[in-house]
Amino acid sequence: MGRWSREELEEAFQLYQDTALAAGTSGDWRAWADQFTEDATYVEHHYGTMGGREAIYNWIQKTMSEPINRDMRYFPVEWYMIDEERGWIVAKVWNRMIDPGDGSLHQQYNITILHYAGNMKWSYEEDIYNPVHFATVVKGWIDHKAELEAAAKG
Repeated sequence: MGRWSREELEEAFQLYQDTALAAGTSGDWRAWADQFTEDATYVEHHYGTMGGREAIYNWIQKTMSEPINRDMRYFPVEWYMIDEERGWIVAKVWNRMIDPGDGSLHQQYNITILHYAGNMKWSYEEDIYNPVHFATVVKGWIDHKAELEAAAKG
């Protein structure tokens, strides 16, 4: 058996998901960043590597407050695996844009790797994805939203 029970890992991961949803819909990423240890490492393949909770917070709050990014508010998990022995969780996470006005989905996934540190905190996160695929989805969302707005104006 690992350091933490499967139940604790499941609970921490559910809290992580719930907190991401709350942050995405409110625009306040403080509680999400506070799930990381003070010395956590966050590897983000487009933005780089951040060291420490405050660096993670400063990056996520700024990034997710920028135009377009602030419309990416939902992060549903399609699947995940837990390595109970080592405290790792690997998940396929969708990064979903808000509804452009017709109920269509515009989303792209990343693979998230999390390492649990105990006490509902994470010591490591890495998001693996192709930035070109994200750009394509965002451009499609922008174009689709503009088409819907133009059609509404007549």
